[in-house]
Formats: sequence, structure tokens, C-alpha cells
Amino acid sequence: MAHYRQLGSIPRKRHIEHRTQPGFRGEGIYYEEVVTTAGFGRAYSIVYHLRPPTRVAQVESAGIVPLDAIEQPVLRHHHLKSGNIPAFGDPITGRVPLLFNADVVLSRCRPAQPQTELYRNAAADEVLFVHKGKGTLTSMFGVLPFRPFDYLVVPHTTTYRIDFDPDTQPDLLVIEATGNIVVPPRYLNPDGQLRLGAPYSERDLHGPSETLVVDREQDTMVLIKDGTRWTRYTLKSHPFDVVGWDGMVYPFTFNADDFEPITGTTHQPPPIHQTFEATGFVVCTFAPRLLDTHPEAVKVPYAHSNVQADEVLYYVRGRFGSRRGVEEASFTLHPRGIPHGPHPGTIVASRPVTRTDELAVMVDTVRPLSLTQRAMDLDDPNYPYSWLD
Repeated sequence: MAHYRQLGSIPRKRHIEHRTQPGFRGEGIYYEEVVTTAGFGRAYSIVYHLRPPTRVAQVESAGIVPLDAIEQPVLRHHHLKSGNIPAFGDPITGRVPLLFNADVVLSRCRPAQPQTELYRNAAADEVLFVHKGKGTLTSMFGVLPFRPFDYLVVPHTTTYRIDFDPDTQPDLLVIEATGNIVVPPRYLNPDGQLRLGAPYSERDLHGPSETLVVDREQDTMVLIKDGTRWTRYTLKSHPFDVVGWDGMVYPFTFNADDFEPITGTTHQPPPIHQTFEATGFVVCTFAPRLLDTHPEAVKVPYAHSNVQADEVLYYVRGRFGSRRGVEEASFTLHPRGIPHGPHPGTIVASRPVTRTDELAVMVDTVRPLSLTQRAMDLDDPNYPYSWLD
């Protein structure tokens, strides 16, 4: 979770009356809502509404999100070329699931239209990696600007709207986590502060900087996703009517170019690139960095047998030194049980290189990943043979 933050008007203690100004309509108080994680056991925020957030005028089914695994007759590597998928839908309905298991769903999204109704994911934290585009995410916590290469982290049950600037072409990698997206515990000291020497600090995490109090007594629709089920709620008033809040559960951004790579005299293993973690998987950032400095160092990753993890790399920018044939917005899936490593010729080619300009997002999962039909439509069937000379 992000660090403690406070915005707007809150009372001096939790769970006491937060009284409105004299003459304000209604009962003369703002209405408290506690947003928790792990039941009541972990991080939480407390927000204060103009009206009770529980008033629902209508509940109706809005369909399902198909998430069907394609039967795989063999175990093999995959290369999915997603850079040219057609623009479709909005930032919510335009998501195309490609890889998934019980802990995580990886989707691509290239919206063609702006978001038309508010959205809430009731079953997952979301990480929206902004490959292209800039704009704002608006929620009851306020206004959060984002820019290219931001990780936009949105906790469970956050009702939000994404607005892209009109002069940008939106392009997203969407990671849905059934658990909570958190800072790796090894980066934190016993006092909960990011350690000196961690690859980022609290200064690199950006939450909403201003409140947005929407005082609107009118029916407002919210599209809610619960696993594969869609539900449309009609609320009696706008849910962004929050005058203040504090806590550690709120949307925030972290830009991949603010990641501080850890390097050595020889090649360092992928955990040094870890950025976030959740139940069943980790998210890593392969950022531009100096390469290994030992005069005999092999400057590309060694061959590796995935023993207990499926490895997904999403290629964002630059030239990836250990891999041939990948392009911007490519995915590679290297599943457990078979080795992968640098392509022929890349070891020798890396000898004079002192720095890499690559930017990539890696997701390593504990459970095996399944592919959807849309993923197979993007797959290069010859990729498993690309290590032949």
C-alpha cells in the first residue's frame, strides 16, 4: 500500500460526528465510510460523504466478461504481438484479456471512446500501466493525474472514471489482482518506511492532490465488475461527494522511469527489478540501466529453467538485448518446466555495450497461466524455435 495521506476536511478523531456548517441540509453531519483491506486487519482509509453512500435506486445485471482458457496440447513458449490490436470500446469495456489464472488477469486495452459511466472493480486491485496517453483518474479520493509509463494502482472497490487528454492515443496494459497490490515487504524498514537503498521512495508515489466534491442529488450509474460478472448499480446521488479523507487505501501512481535499478559487476537476478507484489505473483520493472562492469561479464541474462513460476514480459520501449524479434507491445510467456535464455548471438553482441535503454514490465506468477483465444490469435507459433542458430 501507499503511505499515509490526508486530504480535505476530517474530524479530529475517528468515528465521531463530523458536523457540517450551520444551515447545511439534512442531518447536519457528513457520513463516514471506512474502506478496509483484509477484512479489518490491514490498511484502510476513512472518507466523509455529503450523503450516505449506501442509497441504491436500482440493481440490474449487465452481463458477463468471457474468460475462457484455450486447451494447450503442448507446453511451449509464446510470443504475443499485441501492438496492432484494433482500438475498441472505452477504458473499461475495451479490455482484451490475454493471460490469466486464479490470482491475476493480464489484458490489453486501446480505447476508441471515452469512458461513459463510472466503474468499480469489486473483486480485484488493478494496475493500469500507461503505455501511451495522459489524463486523469477521478474517484471519491479526488483527482489523480497520470502520464506515459505510469503504473496507476487502483485498490479494490474504488469507483473511478478515466479521462484521457484528447490529443493522446490511449494504450494500456491492465493487471487485475485478486489480492492486494503492495510494496515488497523487504523494501520496508520495521517502522514501515521505504528503506534507504530500495529502488524507489515515498517521494516517487503520487496520490490525489486535491479533493473533488460533486454535490449532485441525481441518479448515477456505476458499472461493477465482480470476477466475470457485470452488475449495474443506480445510486441516488453521485458517489464523488467526499469532503475529506485520510488513510493508506487510495489510488496512486508510480512512474517506471523513477525506478532506480540495482546493478552489479555481473548479472543480477530478476528479483532486483521487483516493483510490487500480490498474492500469487510479482510485478517487476526492467528500466534503463548501466550493464555489468566486470571485464568478463556476460551482459545478458543466463539461461534459466522456470522451476516454479510462469514468466511474462511486456515490452514497452527500447531494444531488449537478450531477445530477437520482439517489438513494442509484444508479450513473451516462458512457462515453468522448460528453459529459456538469450537468443543466439546476443551474448557476443552485448560485449561492448555499457548501458541498456530497454523498458519492460514483467509479471511472474506462482500458478500456471492460461491463454485466451484472443491471445492465440496474436501468437507466433514459430517462437519456440527461435533459439536455433
